[in-house]
Amino acid sequence: MPKLRKDLCADALINSLRNQFCKIKDERKAPSIPLTDILMSGYAVFSLKYASLLAFDKECRMSKIERANLKSLFGISSVPSDTYMREVIDLINPNDFRIAFKELFSKVQRGKELEQFKYIDNKYLISMDGTGLFSSHDVHCSSCMIKESRKTGQKTYYHQMLGMVLLHPECKSVLPLCPEAILKQDGQSKNDSERNAAKRAIEKFRKDHPKLEAIILEDGLASNAPHLRLLKRHNLSYIITAKPGDHKYLFEQAHLAGSDRKFIEVHEGNLLHRFYYVNNLGLNEANEDFRVNFLEYEQYDEKKKKTIKFSWVTDLEITEENVMKIMRGGRARWKIENETFNTLKNQGYNFEHNYGHGNQNLCTNFAILMFLAFAIDQIQKLCCNVFQKALVRRRTFNAFCQSMLSCYRMIVIENWEFLLSVIAGDIKLVAQPPP
Repeated sequence: MPKLRKDLCADALINSLRNQFCKIKDERKAPSIPLTDILMSGYAVFSLKYASLLAFDKECRMSKIERANLKSLFGISSVPSDTYMREVIDLINPNDFRIAFKELFSKVQRGKELEQFKYIDNKYLISMDGTGLFSSHDVHCSSCMIKESRKTGQKTYYHQMLGMVLLHPECKSVLPLCPEAILKQDGQSKNDSERNAAKRAIEKFRKDHPKLEAIILEDGLASNAPHLRLLKRHNLSYIITAKPGDHKYLFEQAHLAGSDRKFIEVHEGNLLHRFYYVNNLGLNEANEDFRVNFLEYEQYDEKKKKTIKFSWVTDLEITEENVMKIMRGGRARWKIENETFNTLKNQGYNFEHNYGHGNQNLCTNFAILMFLAFAIDQIQKLCCNVFQKALVRRRTFNAFCQSMLSCYRMIVIENWEFLLSVIAGDIKLVAQPPP
């Protein structure tokens, strides 16, 4: 049987999550169900990969086995109805969940598992990007952003979210940090923006992790002077996409740099890598004093006869020794799309499903609870041998999730170690003869 990491297994991580939920202030008067049970019930929906709150509510009320398993797996004594769960979670300030993400991160750090994510100069890569969360022509709240069709005048109400994940180009797992909601802020009439959300996210990240040395990875929207200055004020390095159409001055200066423009060519199997780089260029005409290092990259696939191109600005000095790592770090930005958003949308988490919109924070808070479920799954994928064996045995994550939910529905489960051991095949269930 695989060795279990006692501090980084599901039982320890979920118990830690429950302890952090206990710290969230309950503003209700004479509550009938503890706030922690309500929040853990919301988390359980996404941990078990339920397709809807209604299915979770019906099965819990009909099945003694499921109620017993909610107690043993999540510590839930009183299960709220789906309606009551929505009403209460709607009132929670989304920032109150930050302590849960911070504690999960600290557990990985204390367990020395964070070391494998170190990259250039022993710094960590953190990718940031926005994604759609909710969209409707009818359902809306005071925090919804609004866009209006020029042709029909029809309004669309929507929420977005800025995700942050710590990653490594050679690691399949990512470590999610607390996401930042992109929605109308209190007292504001204008729509929020990804740029404003990024500013808030960076400031909150630095408050939560004041000493963590990191390199921020972002798309071309972020390669502007105000944002880059913000990163430097918070002692953060960056590798950020710079597109020719947005940085005509920068590309012109790079191509006119003469001997300062270095060229390196590297063969790697069927791939031919071409690097062109210049250090210490002005970002643009208006910000000539803000100096950046600039990298252009071409990859030619000799087998497919295909060329792809990328370009970045960075504060890291580019050298012949580190240019390949900078390129791989810049391209790893896509892990937030491929290994995060696509996983949440297509592998059982139902990210784009509307579990409930609410009047204040419900839509955002459900998305955050989903990110917490994803974070604990990713930590187990990274650190827990029992989880890894169960995942290998079921071959795909979707099949693993189906097995987990089936076991949860059918058998009394002592703890997460027992459940994962059943899925992994280390514990054999013996069918009982009929009475």
